[in-house]
Amino acid sequence: MSSFPENVLPADPLAGWTDADTQRQAARMVQDTFARVFRLTVAEPEAVRRAGVSELHGALRNWAQAGAGEEARALRLALLMSGLDQWGLAWSQAFGLVAIPGLTELIGALRTGLDVQDEARFLRQFESVGSAEQNAIDFKVELRRGIHLALWHSSIAADDRDEALRLAGQLGGQLLALVRDMPQAGWRLVADALASIQIRCLADGLAVEGIAQEATQALFSALSRELPTECRDAVLAHAGRAVIAWQQASRPSATVH
Repeated sequence: MSSFPENVLPADPLAGWTDADTQRQAARMVQDTFARVFRLTVAEPEAVRRAGVSELHGALRNWAQAGAGEEARALRLALLMSGLDQWGLAWSQAFGLVAIPGLTELIGALRTGLDVQDEARFLRQFESVGSAEQNAIDFKVELRRGIHLALWHSSIAADDRDEALRLAGQLGGQLLALVRDMPQAGWRLVADALASIQIRCLADGLAVEGIAQEATQALFSALSRELPTECRDAVLAHAGRAVIAWQQASRPSATVH
């Protein structure tokens, strides 16, 4: 029996507080928020940045407070904080950033104002998200898909060949780390990343020539080389099936006369 079965994880014990759709919503909110915070940090003066961060803080706080019950609200906040942390870490590693001031301000604001009990619930839920692979798995899959695709887009958008290959290498390193850090589900997240990249190439005609194509090929080659054989085979097979399913779903239905 393969060590990489399709159904790799038990049920998510946190889904009772925050279901799969809400988890995916949290991941998408985090992605949009990080993108705006990053733009505020690099392109706007301090006063504009602080005003923008305050607005984002209000929106995220209201979303977290919409949870049905204290534990659900704490988990929503934990997902937002975990996601912002991961986007900040990924971007800092990829682009050599010492700090992202807007992100630091936003994360600090989200923690400010919690009373002792709220803080304890938040910390408990934050720890639970990272304590087991299946915990908030739908959030993790959606979050990492966004991070991986964003890094890939950055690599294929680079005008400089060395920069494109460096960013592809950063993405490859993050994908390999997932296999190490999530021994049960990591391979599925890697397969999801490769399938998502291939689908974007097919759908939008991306990375078909030049530096972009070279960077993408370098990423796939490095993963094929560095992943353990059984893991690599499972990743490529799963990604291939996902791409075929997308192609079949994208074909126009035949008209019967």
